[in-house]
This record gives sequence, structure tokens and C-alpha cells, in this order.
Amino acid sequence: MSVTTAVERYLPTPGRGPALRDVEITIGMEGPAITGTSTAGAGLLALPAPVNAHDHGYGIRPYDFGGLDDALEAWIPFMRLRPPTDPYLEALVAFGRIASSGCGATMHCHNSLNLATLVGEACEVVRAARDVGIRLGLSCPLLDTSPFVYGGLPEFLPGLSATERARVEALAPSYAPIADQLAAVDAIARAHGSGMVDVQYGPVGPQWASDALLEAVAEASARTGRRIHMHLLESPRQRTWLDRRFPQGVVRFLDEIGFLSPRLAIAHGVQLRPDECELLAARGVILASNPAANLRLRSGIAPLETIRGAGLAYAIGLDGTGMDDDQDIWREMRLFHLLHGGRGLEPSIPTAEIFDAAIGRGAAVVNQPPARDLVVVDYAALVADAMFDDLDEAELLLGRMTARHVRSLVVGGRWIVENGRLATVDLEAARRELVGQARASAGKLGEQRDNARFLSELVRRHYAGYAG
Repeated sequence: MSVTTAVERYLPTPGRGPALRDVEITIGMEGPAITGTSTAGAGLLALPAPVNAHDHGYGIRPYDFGGLDDALEAWIPFMRLRPPTDPYLEALVAFGRIASSGCGATMHCHNSLNLATLVGEACEVVRAARDVGIRLGLSCPLLDTSPFVYGGLPEFLPGLSATERARVEALAPSYAPIADQLAAVDAIARAHGSGMVDVQYGPVGPQWASDALLEAVAEASARTGRRIHMHLLESPRQRTWLDRRFPQGVVRFLDEIGFLSPRLAIAHGVQLRPDECELLAARGVILASNPAANLRLRSGIAPLETIRGAGLAYAIGLDGTGMDDDQDIWREMRLFHLLHGGRGLEPSIPTAEIFDAAIGRGAAVVNQPPARDLVVVDYAALVADAMFDDLDEAELLLGRMTARHVRSLVVGGRWIVENGRLATVDLEAARRELVGQARASAGKLGEQRDNARFLSELVRRHYAGYAG
């Protein structure tokens, strides 16, 4: 399977030189190749498609069901309000938005606390990715302590009144045995792993996992070769709590149990210290940075100077939202660029490095070869008011590009976006059906909203004395 397109400009390695002019490109399963010259692509620019290196596949986004931005710990209880919708439609809409922004692949951290439904939901998520046409990294959630508070209920309950304690205990979920959770991931991988889908172990974070679970995941990954995708050191409260739990440091502990390896990607890493960056780099770990989500949930700004100084590889992910809930990878790259540009006469991070993060290292996170897929953008619109024709194309993309400029996306030799519209599924019809399902359940969510507010305020009180 292959397709051919003509473009006025082609950037096979953005930021490392000017664009090639007036070329015909054929894109197959092995990636793009120049197959001729052509002037038929006037006003179009092609480059390798970026990858969304960390996401949660929100078809119905948190703001839609009342999960307004807040400090991470106070925000998490509102995720209980996610309406009961068809998991296929939920993923289809999320993946459709991601593909429409020009991403050829996404790392999907599935949201589920119910092992009984995980295998079936994973099947629907994979089907949605296949129907949209993007490559998929599927991180299957693993946890065995309460998601409401770090350390679980034993640490939380003593500070509550008898009435509060009873209500919290009634709301607490139960967890399947560790062996059963790992077996579910293995079953999903056997059923759905393919050249387009990579199934990964997804311990949600060390603050929600026992030592036994983390050790079991490390052993399983070493035995199977399966990748791990995990949140790590996202908020200041996590930093404080994990320092108390692991006096030697959580990253050092993870290394001691064999958890750190080139098979691991970690999301956020906002609170990483220099020695931790060095150790992660030495073990070949990749960081998936999420600048918009880090700001929106008041976690802070990742220490990129330290991360880069240690040689820790990084990718870029949207975390299910982006700055404007728009799932726009280009705006996320721009925010990353501006946040970490420094104050010197030269930018702290070269343009090429940001594209390398979004394309090559993003592909590594989802266990795919880099630069196999191609996005074509409306370059004429980007330079409509320009006075010169010799502007640096990569700089211009980093400064102006948005999802609305995407004209085509080719993944695996197949047209996914054509003429600025998703070509594989009717995204608007799917969105309307999904929203209809969500709104139909709104009347049943009253009690859950009260519970979410109750838990959020208890959590806020619990962490009031932590560093912020």
C-alpha cells in the first residue's frame, strides 16, 4: 500500500537545512521516498508526522463534565465524573482529533479502574485506532492503592471525622491481584499487538502502586520485552510524598528493582532532580514532556536545562488536552519552545531538537520506527503576508503552525487526512453521538458530582501542609 503526493517544499529533517523544492513523494509502509519532481504541489509543505507521546484519549474532555483545571491532587477526584459512554466512540473521537492535528501516532494511557472491563475496552480502543488509521501505543493501567490520595486510605483516613471516613471508605475502589492485572495486559498484547499497535504495561505512578506491583512490572517487562509507560514526579505534592516513602529517592529505588531501562518512558517529570535525570539518562529512559497540562494542573515547568544537561531524551505529549483543549500538537511544540527558550541571545533549545523530540523520540515511545508517516501543510497560508521567500521553514512552522493548517496525513501508506478533513471516519457524526451519550447520563451524575466535590476538598485539606 502506498500513495503519492506532490509538494512545493519537503523537510525530511526539520531544522537541519532548507526544504527540498518541487518534489513528488511516495509514502509506503516503509516511509516516504522522493520519486520524482513536480510543480503540482504549489503552496504545500511536507514533513514527517509528529507523535503525541502521552495522552489519555479524552473524547469527552474534563471541562465538559466539570473537571475544571485545578491543582492535580484536587482535580483527580473529578475524573470520577467521566460519563459512561461507548469506549469505541470515546477513543474514536479522541484519535480523530489527534489525527486531524497531523499526528501519525499517539500514546494512549487508558483510563480504567475495572479489570473486568479492561480487556473489552482495550479491544474497542484498538478498533478505534485502526478505523481512524493512526499508530497506537496502548498503556494498560496498573495500580493497587487508592487513586484519591498518595499512599492509599491508611494514610488518609486518620485525619478524617467518623462521618467523612465512612463516606470515603464507601467510595474506595477495589483492585484485582497483581498477577491478574499483568495477565490482562499480556492477553491484550497477544490479541492486539501488531505493527501498528504496541501494548505496554502502564503502572499509573509509584504513588499509586505498591513495591510489589512495581517489582512485578519490572520483572514482566524484562521477561517479555514489553515497554512500560508511567507517570512520574508530576506535582510538588508527589515529590514530597515520594521522598518520604523512598528515602533513597524514588528514581534510585526504581533502578534498584530493575525498573529503569530503554523500555521505559515516563510522563511529566516536572519535579526531577539533577541526579535523577542523570540516572534516567544512563538507563536509556525517555521523558514525555507535557507543558500545557503541567501548567493547567499547577504542577510547574519541567527542568529542561537539567534534563538536557544530563542527556535525558525527551518527547512531547498533549496529555489529553493541550493548552486550549484543542489537541493541537503544533501549539504544544510552540509552548514547549517558548517555555524553555531561555533568556539568552541564542535559543536554549535548537529548532531541530524540538522536531526530533516530536517526531523521532515520540515514535520511540510508541515503539515505532521514526519518520514513517507524512503530514502535508498549507504553507501558502503560513506565508500569505510574507515579503520574502527565503524564510526558514522549520522556524516558521514552530512559530505559526496550527492544526487548521494540516491538509493531508499519510500513515502506513494510507490517506488519513485529505483536503483538510479526516478521510477515514465521520468525526463530526461520531462526536455528536458521543456527546449525546454523555448528556443522556447527566441526570444520573448528581450524586457523583457531590462525591467528587467532597473528595476534592478532603484531598485539598490533606495536602495543605505539603510543599507547593
